Amino acid sequence: MIPKSLTPALLQRTTGEAPKTAMCEAPKITVLALIAHARGVPSAAREAFAAECEALEADDAIILVHTCHRVELYVALGAFGDASLPHLPAGGLRLQDAAAARHLINVACGLNSAVLGEDQILHQVRETYSVRHAARPLDPVLDRLFQVALNAGRRAHGWFAGSPRSLGDVALDEIERVAGSLLDQPILIVGAGSMSRLTAQAAARRGAQVTITNRTSERAATLARHIGGKTVDAPSDGTLGPFVGAVVAVSGKWAVHPQDAARLVESGTTVVDLSSPPAVSQTLQAQLGDRFVSIDDLAWGPQVELADGLRGRLETLVTESGGEYCRWLRSRDFLPAIQAMTDAAEARRCSEMAWLVRRLPSLSEQDRALVDQMSHRLVGGILHAPKSALRLDENGELGRAAWELFGL
Repeated sequence: MIPKSLTPALLQRTTGEAPKTAMCEAPKITVLALIAHARGVPSAAREAFAAECEALEADDAIILVHTCHRVELYVALGAFGDASLPHLPAGGLRLQDAAAARHLINVACGLNSAVLGEDQILHQVRETYSVRHAARPLDPVLDRLFQVALNAGRRAHGWFAGSPRSLGDVALDEIERVAGSLLDQPILIVGAGSMSRLTAQAAARRGAQVTITNRTSERAATLARHIGGKTVDAPSDGTLGPFVGAVVAVSGKWAVHPQDAARLVESGTTVVDLSSPPAVSQTLQAQLGDRFVSIDDLAWGPQVELADGLRGRLETLVTESGGEYCRWLRSRDFLPAIQAMTDAAEARRCSEMAWLVRRLPSLSEQDRALVDQMSHRLVGGILHAPKSALRLDENGELGRAAWELFGL
């Protein structure tokens, strides 16, 4: 289990109140995560929250993970100062310390995704970390957390067998649910970014006839050549052919010609919008009715079953990785106590050596060196057990006791 020393604030998730310590003081929070996920927060509210996060002044103590399904702000509170944090929308989660660490590790391992085990989220977390590092330094508390999560994610994704699925596969599953097999069926992909590429590749594997449209025709042509598809100009001119399904993954609105939109509605096309906020207009959404599927709808998609023993291995990995991070956090707290205890003992040893030299002025240099060596070993031996115990201190009680018992 993740050490209990970092878990009291977990109660705040459900009660809204931080538990009180024995001294009636609020516990110190090291890491705070504000989570807005599609399973609890609609796309429009997530994007508004993301805009507030992105408007924060540049600070070493914050890092933002923003994907189609999630907006997650991680804060090292000790270094953040007195600035205000964005308001967490209704349905969001406020996670602290161990809960925040466990959540990010779960995300990197693909266990908190609409597609269990997808590697796209690991790439997104890694890209977030790399871009953030390139922009400015990152507080060590957050830097270490992301390193631990990414290391766990790399290990976890090596355990998933078979071809990795993406949200593009889930989008195509929705189309197949209505249209049946996609073999030799026409599919429209709107966009040429990473999610469009994954969707187009998945459609090609299913034998679909793939058409790509994108604002930049060169990118559409490159993707079409890669998967053996074709392209149409964007914006469309009213001559789009019939499709059994369309998958939209763009930033901004999809500029679709009214005649093309009417044809999508009349021909029974299923339209899956992987954009956040939605790229398909509200008018077209209403006209499509049940045949419109949003990115938020996919957040509740069916999960694949894990092979025997794999879930247990993944849960163990998450727990061990979380424990590793929590031990590192604890080490930042016990080091001052260890250093103060060591300094106090060394000062006393030097004082006693000076007293001995005054009492035995005839002591030879060789004998003095032997006594000095012996005193070093004696102090080191006496401090070994207390220092080892402090490194394993689960709740900080031994650290507090050390300050009192040794008069630090």
